[in-house]
Amino acid sequence: MQLIINGTPVALEVDPDMPLLWALRDVLNLTGTKFGCGVAACGACTVRVNGEALRSCVTPVSAVLGKRIQTIEALGTSDRPHPLQTAWVAEQVPQCGYCQSGMLMAAAALLQRTPKPTDADIDEAMTNICRCGSYQRVRAAIHRAAKTSSMGVA
Repeated sequence: MQLIINGTPVALEVDPDMPLLWALRDVLNLTGTKFGCGVAACGACTVRVNGEALRSCVTPVSAVLGKRIQTIEALGTSDRPHPLQTAWVAEQVPQCGYCQSGMLMAAAALLQRTPKPTDADIDEAMTNICRCGSYQRVRAAIHRAAKTSSMGVA
């Protein structure tokens, strides 16, 4: 099977029903995407597929063939962090950090779709669960990133 992950074509020999999460983590060693609940409730496994947030724990690999998959590993670089990553640090969002890659990917999808989101837009889009309760800082970080000119969310 041919996938496009972080801009690179990747050939995988896995069961087509394997959840995308396990293909990313176990086969491709892209461990930034986390396993949380396994039932698409918590969002720790969120990646972007064709720009949209997607829970990878319940998505079979066969469902994303030919689509652009982006994981947290490709959101930004240490030299050029994504505006959301910069805002996450400035707003001191992470506590334990486990949910953060999924939160960032969901926020990136939101900002691509809605460059200047309202609080209501953020609340509707950010359905990820944070056991540490950093929701107010997440909202502040999304607003901060949205103020960054030329978001160019990739």
